[in-house]
Amino acid sequence: MQNGKNPERRQSKSCLELRQEFNLGDLLKLAGIPRSTYYVILKRLDVKDKYADLRLEIRNICEEHKGRYGYRRVTAELHNRGHKVNHKVVMRLMKESHLTCKVRMKRYRSYRGEVGKIAPNLINRDFHAQAPYKKLTTDITEFSLFGMKLYLSCAGYV
Repeated sequence: MQNGKNPERRQSKSCLELRQEFNLGDLLKLAGIPRSTYYVILKRLDVKDKYADLRLEIRNICEEHKGRYGYRRVTAELHNRGHKVNHKVVMRLMKESHLTCKVRMKRYRSYRGEVGKIAPNLINRDFHAQAPYKKLTTDITEFSLFGMKLYLSCAGYV
């Protein structure tokens, strides 16, 4: 883990600072970590973060788009900017940096069950008429888009 969130990492750093004054074995016993773990963590302290420039680029993309991009769109933007990076890496780096998409658009759902009055079925699937315009039918559909109500009426005649 990074940024000192791992308690063993913090304890290893403390042991590293105090080992000039005290016996290392006693410090490790007091900290409750094995000697091998101490040396593994000590070796990793010198390792540079290989994603440092990518973290900065991801943060810049999120700031440019005001936090509206999730990891998929950030990955696409990184690809547009010439970075070859897997979406899982982008997702992990965004999670570690606490960068999440703040706005999620609600999907439009028009179905509300049976609303309104259902007209009686007068035609009863008998679509033959003696003359034109003797039987007229229509169906009205209501859409709510961008805060406005739109109506679509499809008329048929026989």
